[in-house]
Amino acid sequence: MLARTLEAEGYAVESAGDGGAALAAIERLVPDVLVLDVAMPGLDGLAVSRALRRRGLALPILMLTARDAVDDRIAGLDSGADDYLVKPFAPGELLARIRALLRRGREPGELLGHGDVVLDTSARSARRAGRELELSPREADLLELLLRNRGQVVTRELAVERVWGAPGAVGSNSVDRYVSYLRAKLGEPALIDTVRGVGFVLR
Repeated sequence: MLARTLEAEGYAVESAGDGGAALAAIERLVPDVLVLDVAMPGLDGLAVSRALRRRGLALPILMLTARDAVDDRIAGLDSGADDYLVKPFAPGELLARIRALLRRGREPGELLGHGDVVLDTSARSARRAGRELELSPREADLLELLLRNRGQVVTRELAVERVWGAPGAVGSNSVDRYVSYLRAKLGEPALIDTVRGVGFVLR
């Protein structure tokens, strides 16, 4: 359920069924953020978190658990977790905490701007007229592509290749759908024009 929720928001997700598998997966590729359940077979979430901190890995860790006692929360944070979320929780809160962890501690990246819109390419955070925009990773990638090509037409084919990672990874309808999401979050006045039969342009 969590993997489906995160994937729907544009995150690339790798799941592991136990603590040992999680450590092995992180050996292959260090993620941008780690969501750990305390109660896992074999090595539990606390042991995984301690092992990662002993290795000197500073990746953000969000700990999930049904244990809500103060001592349990202290144990989770002392194991190296950056945040602690008690079950049951709303998916929206999980997503907000992940966004906060991804923003925290990052060096400011390249700033791309157009009119009153600014995107920090490292933090993947955007503002319009000082208002923070809550963008999914896919929406942030699409906004970056449009900002880097402002005034020029971005074809649907290019958007699929750059935002989804490979030609033909998704249909052109997916591009249109995410442009619609982005337009709604950017608000008025509209910045993204459709070039019929070709793609989109930031004006």
